[in-house]
Amino acid sequence: MKYCSHCACELDFRVPDGDNLPRFMCNHCGTIHYENPRLIVGCLPFWEDQVLLCRRAIEPRHGFWTIPAGFMENGELVEEGAMRETREEANAEVEIESVHTVYSIPHINQVYMFFLARLKNLDFSPGVESLETRLFSENEIPWEEIAFSSVKFCLESFYRNRSTASDPAQLGHFVRTGKKS
Repeated sequence: MKYCSHCACELDFRVPDGDNLPRFMCNHCGTIHYENPRLIVGCLPFWEDQVLLCRRAIEPRHGFWTIPAGFMENGELVEEGAMRETREEANAEVEIESVHTVYSIPHINQVYMFFLARLKNLDFSPGVESLETRLFSENEIPWEEIAFSSVKFCLESFYRNRSTASDPAQLGHFVRTGKKS
């Protein structure tokens, strides 16, 4: 940031009084411009013992597989954002069961929140950001073609604990922090 969004004056990057981290601050109007992590929300849609994955039609990781997810919008509940992303990327309707995984990646200022979600039906198809959508059982998942570490963690958590849960929605909550670089 170079200029204040309130008064258009130049900004300094320094620690405000009473704070412990440097922030962009306006010397003219005193506004402090906070920068916080971005929240990515999504669903792990499942049907019986299969999960719905999308092959990405966009960068980053074009052509790799992911779960439907994306940046949360202002004014949304996290569940609404996750369901919206599922509709946009897979044209799928889901019913959210529970929070499944939370995955933090501090070096890129992102936090991923994935929900377990039952597919309401098998009427799904690629959205504009997807090349292909498909249901996979555990042994069919193209593990070497999974787009992101957060998605791999989500899928591994789902399948690692399936044997002890009578219902996929009772798999529990898993939290992981990615490597800090």
